[in-house]
Amino acid sequence: MKLFLGIICGTTLFIAVASGQTSSATTTTAAKGTETTTTTTESVGVITEFTPGAKIVLSTGTGEPVTYKFGPTVTYMNANGKEINASKIRKDRKVRVHYVKEGNDMLVDKVTVVKD
Repeated sequence: MKLFLGIICGTTLFIAVASGQTSSATTTTAAKGTETTTTTTESVGVITEFTPGAKIVLSTGTGEPVTYKFGPTVTYMNANGKEINASKIRKDRKVRVHYVKEGNDMLVDKVTVVKD
């Protein structure tokens, strides 16, 4: 019984940690003696605040909500992969954001609604 309970607790902990993970890729380019590093990352969370064209705040379940700014062009996708208008994005929806980290800013270029 204790072993079974331990396995359940361990599995639950693993799932909780895995759902808060992000993926990223880093690209470094050098031109005329300067070096630019761009990091693209994805993160999943629930929208706690959304201002089209300005920012989106996500609760990822790993602490305080994270604020993302919108880049110059943002694509909004539904759960089926079709492009939608920003007006379809609502608070308390689970989304995946794809963003580029520039300095201290995280600039979103794609928001995808995640099926529950």
